[in-house]
Amino acid sequence: MQIREISLKELYEAYELVKKIYDIPYELFEDRIYEMRDTYKMIGVFEKERLLAYAGVEIKTTLKEGRHIRVYELTSVDEKSLQELQDYLKDYAKISMAKKVVYE
Repeated sequence: MQIREISLKELYEAYELVKKIYDIPYELFEDRIYEMRDTYKMIGVFEKERLLAYAGVEIKTTLKEGRHIRVYELTSVDEKSLQELQDYLKDYAKISMAKKVVYE
């Protein structure tokens, strides 16, 4: 398994998982991703070339939470890849000097 940032070239693969949680057309998904691309990161769990899990995240600082990773979308094809992604997000928070991971 490989966990890495999803590139804009892989949007359709990401959309296939995101449409499990949001009923939006691909064009709207693509438009919103491009609007958010400065701060929003798409992270995925891959096995070979297949995307197994997706997280849409942003590093934020708020008065309430301090510096943290905010997870807006989280979906997967199975429990194992979901757990791998959640474990990765904890490490990603540490690397980003964030205090915690906050799930929306």
